[in-house]
Amino acid sequence: MAVAATLLIATAPAVTASAGPADTDSAPKGNAEWAASWATAVTRGNNVGLTDTGLNNHSIRMIVHTSVGGDRLRVRLTNIYGEKAVKVGHATIARPNTATVNDLSDIDPASLRELTFNGATSATMNRGAELLSDPVGFRVREQEDLIVTLYFPVLTGPVTFHGQSRSTNFIGANDLTTAAGGAGFTTRPDCCWMFLSGIDVERKKTPGAVVVFGDSIADGNGSTVNANKRWPDLLAGRLITSRPEVHQPGVLNMSLAGNRLNHEGPEPGADNFPGYYELGPNALARLNEDVFPQTGVRTVITHLGINDIWMNGDSAESIIASLRQINQQVQARGLTSLVSTLTPYEGNGGPGVWTPEKEATRQTVNSWLRGQGAKEFDGLIDFDKVLRDPGRPSRLLPAYDSGDHIHPNDTGNKAMADAVPLKLLDL
Repeated sequence: MAVAATLLIATAPAVTASAGPADTDSAPKGNAEWAASWATAVTRGNNVGLTDTGLNNHSIRMIVHTSVGGDRLRVRLTNIYGEKAVKVGHATIARPNTATVNDLSDIDPASLRELTFNGATSATMNRGAELLSDPVGFRVREQEDLIVTLYFPVLTGPVTFHGQSRSTNFIGANDLTTAAGGAGFTTRPDCCWMFLSGIDVERKKTPGAVVVFGDSIADGNGSTVNANKRWPDLLAGRLITSRPEVHQPGVLNMSLAGNRLNHEGPEPGADNFPGYYELGPNALARLNEDVFPQTGVRTVITHLGINDIWMNGDSAESIIASLRQINQQVQARGLTSLVSTLTPYEGNGGPGVWTPEKEATRQTVNSWLRGQGAKEFDGLIDFDKVLRDPGRPSRLLPAYDSGDHIHPNDTGNKAMADAVPLKLLDL
């Protein structure tokens, strides 16, 4: 889905950012370690709309939802898919203003902190490069919303972004990084984290992170916007509440809606689906950017392949071959490799999206995963068994169906999170 919003010129009142105590030492203090609390997969901007033209004298305010907490944080920005160097003019982080819950763009001024880069409040991301902020003293709580605001004083060109945030983000003219209210943010799409790729926290003990490597089912399509009801979010909450006395791993959702094992994002699919850059490169090409570099990654859950079936009619053999290759690469790095069965989707889309032949492919892949695949991977999560209608197993259970017959609703996402055996997560 391309973002084609028209940006309006406006200004907003500002408050003074508090830099907090001097804190530029990147090394963890004492016996603490850096751990990933939130991260997202990114792609190149699409061929049309805002993600193609980029930002120019604009600020973007983005809401993210942490998994684990810590005493300090650092923010990761990325221009990995950019076509030129990008100037970051100013950056801040804050908590939302809970007194104005109807406007998610409002921040709590008392929590506002400037982000610095090598001690400076502005920096340049080279083409294809990433940018790590200095650590800042900011107590991050488990499963809380944080607001990152970035200002880009000159034209960025095509953005590096995540297209399905399932949260409202805010864009406005001029430097609004310290604006307490959201009046200046005149464009408010329910999508798109731009140039933002992760938040790490400092913790005294950390068992690392679980990476969910999936498509739109994990990316939250079908879940309630601004509610953080994606199944990886709910899994993070389950980990925290199940054993509160134990430090739990972070959960990082590195899924991309529309992602495929064997095809590129712009490749078209069935039912005249045109393809977009935001669907990402093929999954094997994503491993070195979206999975292996994540801070403290210990476990990878792979849930991919259904888009290869419905969009491109791939064979079970080609899907299995790519899943096996992902597994081998994950295990070769000493990580725990888990996999999930492919979930039902009869009723989704127009002619040719679901066919009996494609259903047979799905069943063949799942049979392999439950048999030989379960022996090769370190564990199997049977999401198909969780979500399917027992009376018609090619369809989602109606109670779990968001309405499009492929994506689970909030209740279905909870059922998926509850079905993950915690003993498999290398705790």
